Amino acid sequence: MKSKLIYFISAILTVSIVLFFLFKPTQDNNDLIIRPNYGNFKISVVVSGELRAMNSIDVRGPERMRMMGIWQTKITKLVDEGTIVKTGDFVGELDKSEVMNKLKDAQLSLQKIESQLTSVKLDSSLSLSNARDEMENIKFSLEEKKIALEQSKFEAPSIIRQSELDYEKTQRSYDQSKKNYQTKVKQAIAKLDEINTDYMKEMQNLELLTGTMNEFTILAPAPGMVIYAKEWDGRRKVVGSQVDAWYPIVATLPDLSNMESVTYINETDIQKIKEKQYVKIGLDANPNKRLSGYVKKVANIGEQRRNSDSKVFEVIVSINEKDSTLLPSMTTSNEILVSTIPNSLFIPIESLHTDEKNGIKHYYVYKKNNGKAEKQFIDIGLMNENEVIVKKGLSKNDNIYLSVPIEFIPKVNQKSKD
Repeated sequence: MKSKLIYFISAILTVSIVLFFLFKPTQDNNDLIIRPNYGNFKISVVVSGELRAMNSIDVRGPERMRMMGIWQTKITKLVDEGTIVKTGDFVGELDKSEVMNKLKDAQLSLQKIESQLTSVKLDSSLSLSNARDEMENIKFSLEEKKIALEQSKFEAPSIIRQSELDYEKTQRSYDQSKKNYQTKVKQAIAKLDEINTDYMKEMQNLELLTGTMNEFTILAPAPGMVIYAKEWDGRRKVVGSQVDAWYPIVATLPDLSNMESVTYINETDIQKIKEKQYVKIGLDANPNKRLSGYVKKVANIGEQRRNSDSKVFEVIVSINEKDSTLLPSMTTSNEILVSTIPNSLFIPIESLHTDEKNGIKHYYVYKKNNGKAEKQFIDIGLMNENEVIVKKGLSKNDNIYLSVPIEFIPKVNQKSKD
């Protein structure tokens, strides 16, 4: 029984060794021999991206900066990125120097208008008082003229006529004084209304400046994790960054339950990218984690990004999985599957060589035939980052060299290699 068991184990070992040497890649004199692959050939575009939340709440600075004539201000304080905040918690603060100067100017203007208002009230009061006194004096004179007119009935006609003229003249003066008084009242009211209007404008401006200055202390509009907003060139806003009146966003509070990866594709590859294409997603922070997604949106217009010589197009990749470890600004590797060509014969790009004659490129590989290496010219098709389709010249059972065989390397290069 023991001898049979020994024979059985020996047979298994022998078969294993034979199978190992039969199916492992062969290697002659340090030359690695491979066979072409056959199956689905995948063409993809690989590009890095950055995670962001699909939905987020903006943490904004003052919305009324433009109304105040304040076009830009600086961030003077900002909580650390990633800080968890509650509604109403402190997030940051903007430079208040300009709004404080405007507030002081508004207070001075208001004080000036208050002084003008007091002065106008006093002047109007004095002017109207004088007008009333003048009108009363004329009224007394009119009564005197009336008495004189009544007493002149027994006088000569000429005296009677003179008394009538004096009365009429005094009556006209009295009527004119009443009109002048009414006019002065209207003028006083108009002047007071004008100054009151200016006063109300300054009061509103002062209230607006006071409210706007309070908004320079930025509080969280909702609970969440603080993520710094970005400038137009992709840089994060930090202490010292400018916040302008047209885009007063300082930070965001992202919804971490739905994430997407934002990437930029160069203009040479953008024609390959379409919406709904499948995407394999990797995380630089955790290479073992693999995610999936699809192309959600492709920008129609390119843009010039910082540190980029050519125009790029923004592509947004939606992530299928929900993962609590995914955080905004994490770097991703996005492999966008452009197309799959079935029943294709393809080889590694390392094994492909070119020979140019008369301006025409010829492609070839080094094929092992009857134990010797020889050049085999081939026709190629599409290629991806690692492999190329062979349309003609090879079969899936051929053995080819992954690199240039030793016997085809010039002797000078061999010596230097050794």
